[in-house]
Amino acid sequence: MANSPQAKKRARQAEKRRSHNASLRSLVRTNIKKVLAAIDSGDAEKAQAAYAAAVPVLDSMADKGIIHKNKAARHKSRLNTQVKALSA
Repeated sequence: MANSPQAKKRARQAEKRRSHNASLRSLVRTNIKKVLAAIDSGDAEKAQAAYAAAVPVLDSMADKGIIHKNKAARHKSRLNTQVKALSA
Protein backbone atom coordinates (compact mmCIF):
# COMPACT_ATOMS: atom_id res chain seq x y z
CA MET A 1 0.00 0.00 0.00
CA ALA A 2 1.11 3.56 -0.70
CA ASN A 3 2.69 5.27 2.26
CA SER A 4 3.75 8.75 1.18
CA PRO A 5 1.14 11.41 0.46
CA GLN A 6 2.38 11.60 -3.13
CA ALA A 7 1.98 7.85 -3.63
CA LYS A 8 -1.50 7.92 -2.08
CA LYS A 9 -2.54 10.67 -4.46
CA ARG A 10 -1.12 8.81 -7.46
CA ALA A 11 -3.06 5.71 -6.39
CA ARG A 12 -6.27 7.76 -6.22
CA GLN A 13 -5.60 9.25 -9.64
CA ALA A 14 -4.80 5.86 -11.17
CA GLU A 15 -8.04 4.37 -9.86
CA LYS A 16 -10.05 7.32 -11.16
CA ARG A 17 -8.43 7.02 -14.62
CA ARG A 18 -8.88 3.24 -14.64
CA SER A 19 -12.63 3.45 -14.00
CA HIS A 20 -13.05 6.27 -16.55
CA ASN A 21 -11.13 4.36 -19.22
CA ALA A 22 -13.15 1.22 -18.47
CA SER A 23 -16.39 3.08 -19.16
CA LEU A 24 -14.99 4.40 -22.44
CA ARG A 25 -13.89 0.90 -23.50
CA SER A 26 -17.40 -0.29 -22.66
CA LEU A 27 -18.82 2.42 -24.93
CA VAL A 28 -16.66 1.13 -27.79
CA ARG A 29 -17.85 -2.45 -27.26
CA THR A 30 -21.48 -1.35 -27.04
CA ASN A 31 -21.27 0.50 -30.35
CA ILE A 32 -19.64 -2.48 -32.06
CA LYS A 33 -22.37 -4.78 -30.71
CA LYS A 34 -25.06 -2.43 -32.01
CA VAL A 35 -23.61 -2.66 -35.52
CA LEU A 36 -23.34 -6.45 -35.29
CA ALA A 37 -26.92 -6.70 -34.04
CA ALA A 38 -28.13 -4.59 -36.96
CA ILE A 39 -26.18 -6.79 -39.38
CA ASP A 40 -27.67 -9.94 -37.85
CA SER A 41 -31.17 -8.51 -38.18
CA GLY A 42 -30.57 -8.19 -41.92
CA ASP A 43 -31.60 -4.52 -42.12
CA ALA A 44 -28.99 -2.85 -44.36
CA GLU A 45 -30.19 0.69 -43.67
CA LYS A 46 -30.17 0.18 -39.90
CA ALA A 47 -26.72 -1.45 -40.10
CA GLN A 48 -25.35 1.48 -42.12
CA ALA A 49 -26.73 3.97 -39.57
CA ALA A 50 -25.25 2.01 -36.65
CA TYR A 51 -21.89 1.82 -38.44
CA ALA A 52 -21.93 5.57 -39.12
CA ALA A 53 -22.55 6.17 -35.40
CA ALA A 54 -19.79 3.75 -34.32
CA VAL A 55 -16.99 5.14 -36.51
CA PRO A 56 -16.56 8.49 -34.69
CA VAL A 57 -16.59 6.70 -31.33
CA LEU A 58 -13.86 4.30 -32.47
CA ASP A 59 -11.77 7.16 -33.89
CA SER A 60 -12.19 9.23 -30.75
CA MET A 61 -11.15 6.39 -28.45
CA ALA A 62 -8.13 5.67 -30.65
CA ASP A 63 -7.10 9.33 -30.46
CA LYS A 64 -7.41 9.27 -26.67
CA GLY A 65 -5.34 6.09 -26.42
CA ILE A 66 -8.16 4.01 -24.95
CA ILE A 67 -7.70 1.54 -27.80
CA HIS A 68 -4.84 1.28 -30.29
CA LYS A 69 -5.33 3.04 -33.63
CA ASN A 70 -4.77 -0.22 -35.51
CA LYS A 71 -7.45 -1.95 -33.45
CA ALA A 72 -9.90 0.83 -34.29
CA ALA A 73 -9.00 0.55 -37.98
CA ARG A 74 -9.40 -3.24 -37.87
CA HIS A 75 -12.87 -2.98 -36.31
CA LYS A 76 -13.97 -0.32 -38.79
CA SER A 77 -12.72 -2.35 -41.73
CA ARG A 78 -14.36 -5.59 -40.67
CA LEU A 79 -17.66 -3.94 -39.78
CA ASN A 80 -17.72 -1.98 -43.05
CA THR A 81 -17.09 -5.17 -45.03
CA GLN A 82 -20.04 -6.84 -43.32
CA VAL A 83 -22.33 -3.85 -43.84
CA LYS A 84 -21.43 -3.65 -47.53
CA ALA A 85 -21.99 -7.38 -47.98
CA LEU A 86 -25.44 -6.96 -46.44
CA SER A 87 -26.32 -4.19 -48.90
CA ALA A 88 -25.16 -6.14 -51.97
